[in-house]
Amino acid sequence: MAADTSKSNKAVMSSMRQLEIRTRRMVNDSMAGSYHSVFKGRGMDFDEVREYSPGDEVRTIDWNVTARAGKTFVKKYTEERELTILLLVDISASGNFGSAALSKRDLAAELASVLAFSAIRNSDKVGLLLYTDRVERYLPPKKGRSHVLRVVRDIMYHDPAGTGTDSVKALDVVNHVLHRRAIVFLISDFESPGDPLTARADLRRAMRQTNRRHDLIAVHVEDPHEKELPNVGVLALEDSETGEIVEIDTASAAVRKRFKDISLERSRKLVIDFRSEGIDTLQLQTNKPYMPSLQRFFKTRQRKRI
Repeated sequence: MAADTSKSNKAVMSSMRQLEIRTRRMVNDSMAGSYHSVFKGRGMDFDEVREYSPGDEVRTIDWNVTARAGKTFVKKYTEERELTILLLVDISASGNFGSAALSKRDLAAELASVLAFSAIRNSDKVGLLLYTDRVERYLPPKKGRSHVLRVVRDIMYHDPAGTGTDSVKALDVVNHVLHRRAIVFLISDFESPGDPLTARADLRRAMRQTNRRHDLIAVHVEDPHEKELPNVGVLALEDSETGEIVEIDTASAAVRKRFKDISLERSRKLVIDFRSEGIDTLQLQTNKPYMPSLQRFFKTRQRKRI
C-alpha cells in the first residue's frame, strides 16, 4: 500500500511539474505584458505630496499641507500595484467529460495555471474556491510559487464530495469571504440541474451581486460532442450530476437535430445573460488550443480600457 501511495505521489508531482513548465512557458512567451496592461491600474494609491505646478488638477490640492507650508501642494498618486485574483472553479461530475485530449476539468486546470503564474509574476495574490453543489475547498489569496502549485494541484486532483453544480451558492460565498475588490474568474461548464428558467434567473442575480463588488469574468468551458449525438441507435444517457438515465433514439435525424438545437440555444442564452449583466466572457472548447482565445480576450479587455 505504501509503495502504491509513493508511486501515486510521484505521478502527481511529475504531472504538476510538466504543467508548470508548459504554462510558465506560455506565460513568458505569450502573456508577457498582456496581464499587466489588462488588470493593472484598477485603483490608485496615495504616494506623496509635491509643490503645485501650472496645469495640475485643482481637485488634487492638499489643503492641509498647503495651509501649513504657506505654498500650494498637490497629492501625487500611483497605480495600485497589488491585485487579488480569485479562481472560482466548478469541479462537478460533468467536468470530467472530454472527447478530445483534455477533459473540461483538465482545461480548467490549465487555464487556472496560466492565470495564477501570470498573477505571481506581477506580485499579485491568488486564491481558489472549488465547488460542486457545495463549497469543496477554499484557499485564501496568497503570493508565491508554492501557493500557486497548491492551487493548481487542488483543481486537478481534489476528490469532490458532491456531483452537482451550484454556481449561485459559490458566488454567494465569494461575496462573504472577499472583503477587498478582486478579479474573480468563474470557470464552469454551467451545467446546472433543475428548472432552467429558475436556475437562469438565480445565476443572473448572483453574478450581478458579485460583479458589483468585484470584477467578475465568466469562463464557459465546453466540449463540442456535448452538443451533438452520434447516430448509434437507442442510446442510454446518464446525467453525470443527477444520475438520471434517459433513453434516446439517436437514429432519428429529428432527435439529433432537436438535441443540437437545444444545446446551442442554451449556450446562446448564457452569452446573452453574461452580456446583459456587463460580465466579460471567455468561451473555451476542449478540442481547441485555449491560448489564442485567452489572448483575444485580453486584447478585447484592453481596448475597452482605452
